[in-house]
Amino acid sequence: MTSPKYVELGAFLRSRRERIQPAQVGLVSGPRRRVPGLRRDEVALLARASVDYYNELERGAGSQPSEQMLAALARALRLTADERDHLYHLADRPLPRDTGSSAHVHPGMLDLLTRLTTTPAQVMTDLHVTLVQNPLAVALLGDQCGYRGKEASLVYRWFTDSTARDLYVEQDHPSQSWAFVADLRAAAARRTAKDTEATALIADLLDSSAEFAALWAEHEVAFRRDDRKRVIHPAVGLIEFNGLTLFSEDGRQRLIWFTPALGTDSADKLDLLAVIGTQNLGNQP
Repeated sequence: MTSPKYVELGAFLRSRRERIQPAQVGLVSGPRRRVPGLRRDEVALLARASVDYYNELERGAGSQPSEQMLAALARALRLTADERDHLYHLADRPLPRDTGSSAHVHPGMLDLLTRLTTTPAQVMTDLHVTLVQNPLAVALLGDQCGYRGKEASLVYRWFTDSTARDLYVEQDHPSQSWAFVADLRAAAARRTAKDTEATALIADLLDSSAEFAALWAEHEVAFRRDDRKRVIHPAVGLIEFNGLTLFSEDGRQRLIWFTPALGTDSADKLDLLAVIGTQNLGNQP
């Protein structure tokens, strides 16, 4: 894809990489660093790309990066909204909407997520599309960032794919379903009439799930600000935790972190999970 624009894209990536310190993105610096900022392999790791592919991008000689890859690079390099837009322009890609799996996560929210190292945490949209997770959230809930299209929304998967509920205690499914629908109604109402993403999701769910349709007809509305959940993890067993939520100013994104429920052994299990990591987790997209 060699062209002046793509060469500029490579130079821009390199300049953003060199200004980021490892500690800013949750990496250990180490005593023998010979380059300013991050190394190429570290950016590739954060963006879930191969090192060879990222090297080609910086050289301006690789294939045109996808919108998903550009979103991943913007998060890995902690780009501002203007820098993210510039990256998309250089790659000749249309700017993404403010929602969906390619949505831009504010660098401040990413920084806070990076600092939450001892508790599971993730950033989601108001339609429950997971944008980024910390390692402990991946270990607890599985990698939720690999879904695309309608399946990217946990609400959609909850009502259309029975395996989406496998991690959760069966007795809690009805209350979780109610909470998902009430939250979705509140989120959809906050969007403008021109926004079709929420209305399309709701229409698909009404066509696909009788359970969703019945709950939707009740017109309940309630944002999910805090949640008590019980997860059956395949490696450590039952974990009970409270999900707490920090909303962005426009309500479109949420930083959710999970604290172990008091009076249970969940804190010890989360400590064990931090050691085990994702090696025994089978619920992957």
